Amino acid sequence: MPPAAKKKNQDFLRAHAIIHGRVQGVFFRASTRDEALRIGVAGWVRNLPDGSVEALFEGETLKVEEVLGWCHKGPSGARVNGVDITFEPYKGEFKRFEIRYGY
Repeated sequence: MPPAAKKKNQDFLRAHAIIHGRVQGVFFRASTRDEALRIGVAGWVRNLPDGSVEALFEGETLKVEEVLGWCHKGPSGARVNGVDITFEPYKGEFKRFEIRYGY
């Protein structure tokens, strides 16, 4: 079990997000990675074939909530029409945040 997972689970959060709107071709993935790294959240982000962006965030609850809030706006040039979020039990699965390619 990763060291972070030994802390109380309510202090940590895992969130799966699907971001809809004009979110491809506007540096959404790179900006999400940069924002997650700045905030200190681990996980990944990738484009989906339907034009949306999918992301998985893990980390301290307040930090995950902060990056999710950012996803509702995104980088300049993006137009976010909605964010579907599913909260899951924290697993401590990731040590860094990365851009994934492919589906």
